[in-house]
Amino acid sequence: MLRTVLLLLLLIAHRAAAAPSAGDYLGSQACATCHQAQYQAWQGSQHAHAMQHASAETVLGDFADARFEQAGVESRFYRRDERFYVWTEGADGRMAEFEVRYTFGLDPLQQYLVEFPDGRLQALTIAWDSRSRATGGQRWFSLYPDARIRPGDPLHWTAPSQNWNFMCADCHSTAVRKGYDAERDRFNTRSAEQVVGCEACHGPGAAHLRWARTGAQGTDKGLTLLLDERRGSSWRASLERLTARRSAPLAQRKEHEVCAQCHSRRAQIAEGYQPGRPLLDHYRPVTLEPGLYHADGQQREEVFISASFAQSRMFAAGVTCSDCHEPHGQKLRLQGNALCTQCHQAATFDTPAHHFHPPGSSGGQCVSCHMPETTYMVVDPRRDHSLRIPRPDLSERLGTPDACTQCHSDRSAAWAAKAIGEHYPQRKTGLQTFAEAFSDAEQGLPSAIEELAHLLGEQGQPAVVRASAAARLGQTNADVHWDALAKGLGDPDPEVRLASIAGLERAPAQQRAQILGPLLGDSLRAVRSEAARVLTDVQLPESLAGQYAKALAEYEDSLALHADRADSRVALALLRQRQGSNEAARAELTQALRLDPAHLQARLNLADLLRALGQDDQASALLAEGIARQPDTAVLHYALGLTQVRLRQADKARASLAEAFRLAPDDRQIAYARVLNLWSGDPGAALQILEKLTRQHPYDAPLREAATRFNWKAGQHAAALRHAGCLQRLQPQAETVQRLLGEQAPAAGDVQHACGPEPSGS
Repeated sequence: MLRTVLLLLLLIAHRAAAAPSAGDYLGSQACATCHQAQYQAWQGSQHAHAMQHASAETVLGDFADARFEQAGVESRFYRRDERFYVWTEGADGRMAEFEVRYTFGLDPLQQYLVEFPDGRLQALTIAWDSRSRATGGQRWFSLYPDARIRPGDPLHWTAPSQNWNFMCADCHSTAVRKGYDAERDRFNTRSAEQVVGCEACHGPGAAHLRWARTGAQGTDKGLTLLLDERRGSSWRASLERLTARRSAPLAQRKEHEVCAQCHSRRAQIAEGYQPGRPLLDHYRPVTLEPGLYHADGQQREEVFISASFAQSRMFAAGVTCSDCHEPHGQKLRLQGNALCTQCHQAATFDTPAHHFHPPGSSGGQCVSCHMPETTYMVVDPRRDHSLRIPRPDLSERLGTPDACTQCHSDRSAAWAAKAIGEHYPQRKTGLQTFAEAFSDAEQGLPSAIEELAHLLGEQGQPAVVRASAAARLGQTNADVHWDALAKGLGDPDPEVRLASIAGLERAPAQQRAQILGPLLGDSLRAVRSEAARVLTDVQLPESLAGQYAKALAEYEDSLALHADRADSRVALALLRQRQGSNEAARAELTQALRLDPAHLQARLNLADLLRALGQDDQASALLAEGIARQPDTAVLHYALGLTQVRLRQADKARASLAEAFRLAPDDRQIAYARVLNLWSGDPGAALQILEKLTRQHPYDAPLREAATRFNWKAGQHAAALRHAGCLQRLQPQAETVQRLLGEQAPAAGDVQHACGPEPSGS
C-alpha cells in the first residue's frame, strides 16, 4: 500500500514540475548583432533550412502542374493563389487535393509537409531531387521506388511512420514541445524556432543576452553550456609519431552529446533537452543493433553518425565534431585529404605507398577507404563515421561490406583481402575487434556467450561496443551470462549500464531485486527508469519504495509523451500486464490499434492476451482482420494457425500454417510449427523441413532436440544420432542421448558430434 501511495504522490509532483520558459529562447536573429560571421555562415547551412514555410523562395520542386506516376497512381503538383498543392492518394484510397504547408530539408532532396486539421503534419513520400540535372536531379521521385504503397500500409505518406510531430520535429526545429492531447487525439506542436537555430546547440539565449548587456561576471557567460573543447588545445605532431596527438586530454564529451541529440539513432524519453544537460536524461541511444549495423559496426540503416563515430580510434583519441566540421556553416574545414593530413602525416599516408592508388584519384582519397558511403532516401549518400581500417578478410568470412569491392565491384572480398595482405602483412586491427563475436551471436553459436561476456568486461573497448555486447547477451537463451551483465551494471559508462539492465529482464526475480535495486537511484533518468521497468514484477524492500516510485513515474512519463504512438501503447500494455492488470493492458492495446491499425506488435500482443483470457474466438477474428489488411504478413497467418489449433479447427489451421510457411520459409518458428502440423499426415515432408532448419540454424538446441526425436520415431536412426551428437556438444551437462531416445539409445560416445561450421573466430 505504501508503495502505491508513494508512486501516486511522486507521479503527480513529477508531472506538475514547471517546464523551461519559452521566453528564454530568443531566436537566431537575436544572435546576429554580436555574432555576425557565425550567423552568416549558419544562414547557408542545412540547419537554417531544416524546415520552412512553403513559399516561392523556399520551394525547390516543380509545382508547374508537374506529374509523377508510380504503380498506376498519378500525383500532380501545382500552384494556386501563391499556394502549393498536391493531388494524390489520401488515407482513404481516394485522390484528393492537399496543401503543402512546409518544406523539409534542402539538399540533395527536399520533402514537403501537409497539415491536417488535428495538428498532424505528414511528410509526402514523393520528394524533389534537388541535385543538378547533370547529376540526375531536378525531378520528382519516390522514396520507395520499387513498391506500390497502398493506404493502410505502414509506409504510406499518411501513416504514423511519416508523421512529422513524432518522427521529425524534435531534430528539425528548436526546443520542440509536441503538445499531443491523448483524450482528443490532437496535436498542438510548438517550437522556439522553426529551424535548427543557434539555441539548439548553445541553449536558450536570454541569460546570455543579459550577461552581454550588463557586463555581468561568470565563466558560463549566461549559457547552459560553453562549447569550448577546442579552446586552449591543439593537435601536435612530432617526428617520432605518424599521427598528431591532442595537447591536453579531452575531459568531457560536450560537442558529441550536443550533436548526438539529433545525429544519433535514439528514442526520446523526455522533452526539454538543453545543451549541458545529460543526454540520457532525455534520450535513449540505440546500440550497434543487428539490422541497423553490420556485425563489424558499419552502418546499415540510417543511424545518423553518433554511434558510428563512438567506435572509432579518433573518438578515443579525443577528436571532436568541430575538429573536422565548421559548426555554423557545416562545411568541412578543409577539402579532400588535406582534412585528414592535419593530423595524419601526409608523407606517410597521402601517398600511393599507403593507399596504392594514383594520387588524386578517387581510390587515393582517405574517405574512400576509411569512410565508405551508403546511400539512403534513394539519392543521399552518407559516409560511415566509424573511420575503420578496411577488413575485406572479415568481409570474406562474415559477409560484411568492404570498401575495396564497393569500388571494385567486379572483384571479390577474397581478392581484396589478398591484395591488402600483400601490402600490409602485419596490419593493425585497431579498436574494432568485435566483429567475430557479434557475428557469432547473430548466428547463435554457443561460443558467442563467452565472447560477448569478455567484450562487456573489456574496458579497452569503446563504450558503445561494451553496451552492444550487453544487449546481445540479454537476447541469448543461456542463463550463464547473468554474472557478466551484473558486472556491466557497475560500468562507468551509462549506456553500458542501461543495456545491462535490459539484458537482465529475464533473470530470476530475487536476483533482479538484489542487483538492480541500487540502479533505481542512478543519476540518469534513462538508467533508473529502465531499472524500474525491469523491476515491475519484483517484490522490493520498503527502503527502495520511494526511489522505485519516482523512477517508474519517469518511465510512465516517457510513454505518456508518445501516447500518439502505438509503440508506446504496447509498452504501457506490457507494463500493466507485469503489474497484473490484464484489462488495463487490453485497453492500451485496443487504443494502439485504433491509432495504427497496421501495427503488427499491437495486434499480436492483443491476440495473445485474448488467448490468455480464454477468448480464442475473439483472437481469431482479430488476426483475420489483420490478414485482410496485410495479407502477405507471415506472422499473422502463423498466429491465426495456432489459434485455430486451439479452437480445434484442424483444416483451417493447416491452411493458415501452410500459408505462413509459404510466405516465410526461413523463419524457424513458423517452419517448426509447419513441421508439427505436417507430422501426422506427411512425416517425410516434415523431416525435410526440419533438416533444412538445422542446416540454417546449426546451433539451435531446441531444433536439434526436435530433429533427434522425430528422426528416431521415423526410423531414421543415423540422422537421429547425428542430431543427438550435436545436441550433446551444445549441452554437454545434459544426458542428452539417453533422455531423448530411451532404453534403445547407444552410448553417448557412439554418436557423431558434428553441428556444422566452426565459429568464425576459431
